[in-house]
Amino acid sequence: SMGRYEEALPLYQRSLAIREQELGANHPDTATSLNNLAVLYESMGRYEEALPLYQRSLAIREQELGANHPDTGSSLNNLAFLYKSMGRYEEALPLYQRSLAIYEQELGASHPDTASTLNNLAALYESMGRYEEALPLYERAVEIATQVLGPTHPNTQTFQENLQICQNQMP
Repeated sequence: SMGRYEEALPLYQRSLAIREQELGANHPDTATSLNNLAVLYESMGRYEEALPLYQRSLAIREQELGANHPDTGSSLNNLAFLYKSMGRYEEALPLYQRSLAIYEQELGASHPDTASTLNNLAALYESMGRYEEALPLYERAVEIATQVLGPTHPNTQTFQENLQICQNQMP
């Protein structure tokens, strides 16, 4: 419920303030706090407040951990998801593409995070009406999840449902 978010908000804000003070504005743990606060704002539908926090978190992770670190990939994913939620598809697209490249390179082509990002990128293409591009990504996501997580895993089932919905929308 919204009340729980309201209760959590000052705690997340305090946690961020403490980390900024104790560890510094550009510490990876500060980036994690920024990310967590952004997730909370996003859950509350407060996208405009989440946006600069995700952007700062991404900038810190790129700078401190490197452009190809999995945490940087995670930040790209989160920011892309927010842009998609805001209807800013063109801004989301290169972020998902970068995130996917990082996960494939750093975690492997058959990692669950790679599958999730394939699914997210496919969903974005689908929202843009680019079904031909979405379909093979959904198929790859299903393939990976089935192998790595098993056919009954919730992620596998979600990717499978998304694939079917996409197939049904094909012109």
